[in-house]
This record gives sequence, C-alpha cells and structure tokens, in this order.
Amino acid sequence: MVLFFFHCFFHFYYTYLFSHLLVNSQVFLTCKKKTQSFELSAMDEKVDWSHLPKELWSKIGKYLDNHIDILRFCSVCELFHSSIPPSLPNSPSFPLQIPRTISVSLYNYLHQSTFYLIEPTNASSNFNLPPLAPSYTKGWLIKVEESKNNPLKSLLSPIFDCKLSYPLDSNNSSPIIWNLLNYRVIELCKSYTIQKTLYSPSSMSKVVFYPNSPWINVADCVACCIFQEGKLGFMKYGDTKWKLVDENNFYYDDVIVFKGLFYVTDKWGTISWIDISSLRLIQFAPPLCGFGNKKHLVESCGNLYVVDRYYEGENIRRNNVGRRHDRDAVVECFKVYKLDEEWGKWVDVKNLRDRAFILSSSCNFSVSAKELVGYQGNCIYFKDTFNARMYNLDDNIIITIDFDPCIDKTLW
Repeated sequence: MVLFFFHCFFHFYYTYLFSHLLVNSQVFLTCKKKTQSFELSAMDEKVDWSHLPKELWSKIGKYLDNHIDILRFCSVCELFHSSIPPSLPNSPSFPLQIPRTISVSLYNYLHQSTFYLIEPTNASSNFNLPPLAPSYTKGWLIKVEESKNNPLKSLLSPIFDCKLSYPLDSNNSSPIIWNLLNYRVIELCKSYTIQKTLYSPSSMSKVVFYPNSPWINVADCVACCIFQEGKLGFMKYGDTKWKLVDENNFYYDDVIVFKGLFYVTDKWGTISWIDISSLRLIQFAPPLCGFGNKKHLVESCGNLYVVDRYYEGENIRRNNVGRRHDRDAVVECFKVYKLDEEWGKWVDVKNLRDRAFILSSSCNFSVSAKELVGYQGNCIYFKDTFNARMYNLDDNIIITIDFDPCIDKTLW
C-alpha cells in the first residue's frame, strides 16, 4: 500500500533540509543570516562565508555521496544550491531495468529501498504529537521503498519487508502527520530487490548494486546476485544477460558490498571477493567450515562477520542437485564469527555488545541498539517462516516479535 504518511514524510523533508547546516572537512558553516561568518581553525581570523570562492563549495559538495546530504547542502542557501546540481542527469534512477535471468526471458526491474534512522530533537518533544514509539530519547528505524515513477513512498518493516499501513489519529478519521522539521533523518544503508514484469516471481534470493551515488554515471554501475539455486551472477549496466562468475559452485549463500568490493560466501564459509575486471574470485579468508545451513555476511563497525544459521532437523540440508527451499524451515540457533585478519583465523563471537544484527530479506546490516527504540543489543533479528523473530546470544533463546519493533502498535 502506498503510504500517505510517507508522502508527508518527503514533503516535510524538503522543508526540513532548509533548516540544517553543513559540517564537512572540519569547516563549520552558519547561514541563518548573510552577515554571519565562519572561522577557520588554522587561522585566527573570521571571514564572511559569502566571500569564499564558489569553487570551494562545489568541491565540498562533491564529497557528499547520498541524496540526503546533498539536499541538506543545497538547502542551506542560494549560493550552496547553485554550486552543485542535485545529481548527475545519468546517475542511477530506480526502478532500473536490468537483463533477464539466465533461465527466464522476461526483463527484470531492480527496485531500491532505503533504511533511515529518525532521531528526535528538542523540537519534537515540545510538540503535542504522538511519537512513532513511546520514547522521545531514542531513534526509530524505518525502511522506505522509493520509485521515480511514484512520488508517494511506501513504508516497509525493516525485518519482514511487509508494507505498513499509515497510522490514524485518535478518532480513526485521518492520518497522523509528523513534521520532520522536528526530527533528524539519517540514511543508514540501501537494499535492492528484483521484480519482474507480469508479476512473475523473482529467481534471485539476493542482489546488490554498486556504486550508487548521485555523482556516478549509471554506465559505471555493476550488480551481483545469488540465484535461488545458489549460483553467483554478475552484470554490468547495459549488459543483455547475466554472467556466471563461478560455473562450478552452486552453493553460494550471500553477497554484500564491503569496502567498495563485492564479497561472497559459500555454504562452507569460504569468503572471496570478485575481481570485476576479470570476473575471478579471490579468496579473502580461510574456510570457516561452519556446520550451519546458511551463511550471512554482515558488516558492523568496519568489520566483516559471518552469521551461520542452523535449522532444525538434519533432513533440510542441501543435496548435490542444488539449493533446497528454506522458506518454511525452522531456525534452531545462530553462530557468529569474525575474521582476525592479523592472525588469519576465525574468532567465535559470543557477545555483540551494543550491536544488533538485522538479517532482512534483502539486506544485512547492524545497528546500535542503544540508539533505537525496540531493539536489543547482542541480538539477531530475522524472518522465520511467517514471523519476525529475535535470537538472543546471551541465552540462545528465540522469541517472536512485532514485525517492526520500533513503532508503537497502538497507533495502527
């Protein structure tokens, strides 16, 4: 369902941007009045910001790599707005048509969603509006599906990927509107899904796309995917079909972008990165040799982790024909490993401390639990059969949770 709530979200968001300042390269800017000035830390003198050459603002603006930061920059004042364009005219725009899969003749469309952290401010606590969750001190994690063909946005559950309906006021007569002038909006990460025409199901279990920046020509972008049967696919924008990276291995589990490279893992926990110029796999780490049924790659605080998912029963393991269908499998437990790059060995991680790992259908990432409502540190959030669940590494217990832990369900 297309959400009126997020139509308002982006309506207020553009207004919100005009009230914010740029902090970049240790240069602090203030632009409430044209007569205000900034101070260079290396020089004990004040210079009116309007006297700085326009080329400086252009250079600063080009270091901003997502739309939110660029819009903030352009919203400071007219000078900033005219120094850089919102994006290159040929930058990636979604949904993006991509080639058919190896076995299907229909064209696919790559859809993009973005995870945001919505943080309260002093202004938000002063308004008599119901919060997204019963806390004014922590932020809320949301996922927004975006499309150039539809100005209205859809709100999704970050874990379950299901669409959420908009909340109503106390009389259940009209939608509740939050003025995002009173909140901070921070982009965390992006995820991608494949939707083919004619509503046919996707044959891919995971797809990643890189680079994705307003300053990147879409012709320089590439995508990597895991097919349902466990094959590893690769394509450059403009290709007419996907290519297999490794035709001999049908047991790939996950792929992510880590430090600007595509990293993949197979069912044995062998981590490799893809040399996109030659389509060769370069082994990054020794095999983990984990005995779980499915490996997930997660980046957290600049480190690469492997989360090994175990299902109940021995009969659900894969055979030599290809990948088993695990949508209805019941999760028994998880094990987490981190690579010690100095010693070249895997370390069994028992405590994630404040971090919470989120294994969604289209993207794996970590968050700081102390900054979010509804999330708990040292836990893994995931989709199991028809429910959203949480696995606690402290006591190894799995519990069923709401499809979106952040949002107060009494508002829906």
